[in-house]
Amino acid sequence: MRAGRIQGFTLIELMIAIAVVGILAAVAIPSYNSYVMRGKIPEATSALATKRVQLEQYYQDNRTYVGAPACANDATSSRNFVFSCSVGPTASAYTLQAQGVGSMGGFAFTVNQANVRATSSAPSGWTANGNCWITNKGGAC
Repeated sequence: MRAGRIQGFTLIELMIAIAVVGILAAVAIPSYNSYVMRGKIPEATSALATKRVQLEQYYQDNRTYVGAPACANDATSSRNFVFSCSVGPTASAYTLQAQGVGSMGGFAFTVNQANVRATSSAPSGWTANGNCWITNKGGAC
């Protein structure tokens, strides 16, 4: 057996490896968080679309949106959004809203009887778009 150097890592090599992992984490974690948020947005938009269809069916049967079951406040059907509804100045207008809670706090999506969709607010770093439901940070629909 040959007596020689003990193989292993030097402190410099270890510090370089830690620095590389730190830089990768600094880039990857915010991107992942944005990806997760984008994945939760369809929960709100699909529920708003479903509630809108239910309101239109109710209106077709009753000629009013007042008293429609889909217009009731709903905090139980979603873990990330609370849904509310307001029947406008007349019985023939409404606005549905999905307000983000928890990790989705800051998001607010709306739709009305004319199917006008809007993102009325978005969290810091996201661009709200009053003309559609946003799907990414840049405000694209």
